[in-house]
Amino acid sequence: MDDAYVVGDPDGLSPLQTDIRDAVARELHAQFALRADRLDLADLPEVAYQVTMRVTEVLTRPASRATHRK
Repeated sequence: MDDAYVVGDPDGLSPLQTDIRDAVARELHAQFALRADRLDLADLPEVAYQVTMRVTEVLTRPASRATHRK
């Protein structure tokens, strides 16, 4: 059982997972906006790259919000 369930986090995600989910959602939203709400198959490598960059930012930033969230 994940610790998130023990502390009552309703979505069952750890703070790090929540930060990653939010970063991915923000980047996908931005990519759709840049591309007029349409992703073509040819766009997927660039979109995947940008999502990877956002996740990397979450994973490499100094311990702050993710480890101190309640």
